[in-house]
Amino acid sequence: MNHFFKSMIDWMIEKEEAMAKKCAIPMQEIESQITKVQNQKKMLEKNYNESMQELDSILDRLEKIKNTEILRCQSSNK
Repeated sequence: MNHFFKSMIDWMIEKEEAMAKKCAIPMQEIESQITKVQNQKKMLEKNYNESMQELDSILDRLEKIKNTEILRCQSSNK
């Protein structure tokens, strides 16, 4: 499905590029689209960073559990 959306976006950008070469698209429209994409990028970066922090926290907790169990198992095997 992502491939489909990427293809559609590529097609739309190609059409806009062709229109821009003919001065058939207002500069404000292009600037508006740039702003929208920049805002979307910022939102995705924020979501990505939050998700990575959450995953790092989970990994840290799991590593602590693993280390505790390793120590416990080594102690009980002696």
